[in-house]
Amino acid sequence: MPDPAADQVVDVERILAESAHPAWLPSGSRVEIVQRREPPQPMSLVRLLLRLGDDVFCVPRADSGKLDLPTRATAEGPADGSAAIAALSEAVTGSRVRPVFVGAVRNIVPDPPATYPWPAPCAHFGVWSTDEPPVVDGTWVDVGRGDSLLRDRHWFPLVRAV
Repeated sequence: MPDPAADQVVDVERILAESAHPAWLPSGSRVEIVQRREPPQPMSLVRLLLRLGDDVFCVPRADSGKLDLPTRATAEGPADGSAAIAALSEAVTGSRVRPVFVGAVRNIVPDPPATYPWPAPCAHFGVWSTDEPPVVDGTWVDVGRGDSLLRDRHWFPLVRAV
C-alpha cells in the first residue's frame, strides 16, 4: 500500500550565517539567516528581492532613509506573510505573479524586554524573489562586490545564496 507521507516534500532548512549576541538585540539573543522553501512563522516583515545581474532594486527606508529592499510589515493576515508579500509585490511590480520565498532572518530572543517590538522567542523577517520589473521609483544597487553598500543588511547572505 502506498505511503501518503512519501509524497510530501520535507522543507530542509540551511543556516547560511548566524551571530551570537548581536548588538541590535537584547542580551542573550542570537540571529540565524536561513534558506528554505516555505516561510517560517511568525513572519514579522516581508522583503521583495528584484535582481538585475549583480544589482538589486532598493527604495529608501521609512525609518532611516537608507536604501533597502522594499519592505512591509505583516501586521494583518496569515502568520506566514503570504498576504503581506502579495500586496508588496503587486505595489512594487504592478503584477499579481506570486514571488518565491528565498529565506529569512530569524531573531531568537529568549528573554525579551517589554520594549522589544517583535514576537518572541522567534521572529522572522522573510525575503521573497520575483523576476517581475519594478513600476515604482527606486535605485539599483550592486551586491556583487565585497564593498557593497548593502553588505551590512541582515538579509545580505540570502542574496548571495540565490
